[in-house]
Amino acid sequence: MANEEVLNAMKAKMEKSVELLRKDFASIRTGRANPALIEDLKVEYYGTPTPINQLGNITVPEPRLLVLSPYDKSIIKDIEKAIQASGLGLTPTNDGSVIRIAIPELTGERRKELAKLVKAKSEEKKVAVRNIRRDAMEDIKKHHSEGKSQDELKNLQDQVQKVTDSYIDKISAVTSEKEKEITTV
Repeated sequence: MANEEVLNAMKAKMEKSVELLRKDFASIRTGRANPALIEDLKVEYYGTPTPINQLGNITVPEPRLLVLSPYDKSIIKDIEKAIQASGLGLTPTNDGSVIRIAIPELTGERRKELAKLVKAKSEEKKVAVRNIRRDAMEDIKKHHSEGKSQDELKNLQDQVQKVTDSYIDKISAVTSEKEKEITTV
């Protein structure tokens, strides 16, 4: 594998880690309504666990309200049960045709818990990025025996480290943005 291929593959994997972190953060409740909070919750639908976003339309008519309009009205009770069992601390109400989910204000204690969760998820992704760096370094060393000088090897390792540092910085920026969002009352 050529050096550019190793670097490009590494960047693609690291970018995916950052995107996964953003997706994880979207599902963390901040006191504002966001469809990402519930869209991946699974509901038993004809014997198959199905994400809520495939069972109905999720809208945000107000900053603290989610409205879910199921395509099939017969599963409203199942959707309600899935939301209650999710551990998100949300209480759905239905009027027979739509489900309304009021997003409660976060308490100070809950904000601290969520901030810890954000830090933990961030650290997971940083470890993933470092593992990707380690794999790239091993690939480079394997192919070093193919006539590369020590200087070329060192330059390549420096490039890998710079890319890794930039992705660690991206993760830190996304994390601090989410922490600010959580802690802002």
